[in-house]
Amino acid sequence: MSDFVLVLYYSRYGACRKMATHIARGVEQAGLAARVRTVPAVSTVCEATEPAIPDDGHLYATEDDLRDCAGLILGSPTRFGNMAAPLKYFIDSTSALWLSGALIGKPAAVFTSSNSLHGGQESTLLSMMIPLLHHGMLLAGLPYSHAELSATTTGGTPYGASHVSGMNNRAPDETELSLCRALGERVAQIAGKLNS
Repeated sequence: MSDFVLVLYYSRYGACRKMATHIARGVEQAGLAARVRTVPAVSTVCEATEPAIPDDGHLYATEDDLRDCAGLILGSPTRFGNMAAPLKYFIDSTSALWLSGALIGKPAAVFTSSNSLHGGQESTLLSMMIPLLHHGMLLAGLPYSHAELSATTTGGTPYGASHVSGMNNRAPDETELSLCRALGERVAQIAGKLNS
């Protein structure tokens, strides 16, 4: 039995990274370990490479992280209503896991951050769900029993946790972070029930 939930994200300016940290707290509050991983940036310059270990922050994800997890929570900033290229590039490399069925039946959820309230958050969350469905994962969103969903004037959707940074790169507020923790807790609880 896997005993950790993988929180896998890409972050350019730090908002998704902070969200991932709070999602991991939610996972741990529900009694499972959280493994937080990121993916390297991609470049249009063929010669550009990233170090095997990032200079700071979380380690890069491996195929084993995905294979061995009890659940997956995937996060990306919004890029023109879609997930960012580095995360998509990593997900596109997971065909061996798809062929083996390694992720079938595991719970999954998604989160995002955008510059504006109508910057494509929901389409980004939906775009991240599509490969998870192809992998046979079970999607979990945020139910409206979380009162923050009805009160937020920033981020937060039933599709997953979200954040609106605005033009000044505003940090996630407590409402957004509360929904992040709730998402982590929800996926961990589902993973625990499925593994019991």
